[in-house]
Amino acid sequence: MNYQPPPFFNRGPAPLARLSFYAALSLAMIFIDSRFQTLELLRQGVSLFTHPMQQAVQAPVDYLQNAGSYFSSISRFQDENSRLKRAQLDGAETLLRARHLEAENERLRKLLDIKGRQKANGRVTQILYAARDPFSRRVIVDKGQQDKIIAGQPVVDDAGVVGQVTRVFPFVSEITLITDKDQAVPVQIVRNGLRSVVFGLGNGQLELRFMPANADVQNGDLLVTSGLDGIFLPGFPVAKVVHIERDTSYSFARIYCVPVAGVENFGDVMVLDPRETVALPPQLTSEAAVAATGEKSSAKPGVKKKRLKRE
Repeated sequence: MNYQPPPFFNRGPAPLARLSFYAALSLAMIFIDSRFQTLELLRQGVSLFTHPMQQAVQAPVDYLQNAGSYFSSISRFQDENSRLKRAQLDGAETLLRARHLEAENERLRKLLDIKGRQKANGRVTQILYAARDPFSRRVIVDKGQQDKIIAGQPVVDDAGVVGQVTRVFPFVSEITLITDKDQAVPVQIVRNGLRSVVFGLGNGQLELRFMPANADVQNGDLLVTSGLDGIFLPGFPVAKVVHIERDTSYSFARIYCVPVAGVENFGDVMVLDPRETVALPPQLTSEAAVAATGEKSSAKPGVKKKRLKRE
């Protein structure tokens, strides 16, 4: 009876075959996830376990940093407090006049039956760290789904627009800055009211595109949000024009801008609440329906007349 003992080592496929299989599997998963976002739920589930671990690892570093700067910041806070008190007293008259003008403007709007602008409400968040992709301009903040953050909310600071929420996890959220190459914001020039779209270049600058070569754009022009996208409220400062290249051989000019907000500087930002959806009045919808039915009814007799003429 021919009997062979089992091999001492269980040898499976060759190492090169395993490497090729797992490499192909990884590339396929990356492609499917980038196109269809199939691993989003898995990524959110993993973040539930990795977030406490990140906080535990980061806690000693934060403690040492805060302990070193605690004693030196007391005097600085006292000086800043006294300076803010003086500034508050100096600006009390201007603030009272501004409130009076705002109340008067509101009365005039009601008198003229003009709809007022929506008020900007939101919550302050702290930037934890930047995204690990060196080719993108994204940051992670400490507010997520538990704080009712949703994708698409605009993000601003005390100077202007910073970016937009693009991905939300249970405890943190990802913000794409306006300087990212995949980010675009509809804007309007304050000086003359021209509307266009500003795109991020990925290097800390922005470009105002789709402007004719003979457009009335000058260095130093301030760009604010136009509000046409339904995401950003109108009037928020976005960027300032710093360089213009005009060439008669091209239809559009190359207009370079720099962001007004501290996109790469500060650690606290505000995530604004989503804009309220504006519904059409029932009178307009009924008029549109009547107009549509009128066009259809008017088109049918014309067809009958043509048929009668042919007969």
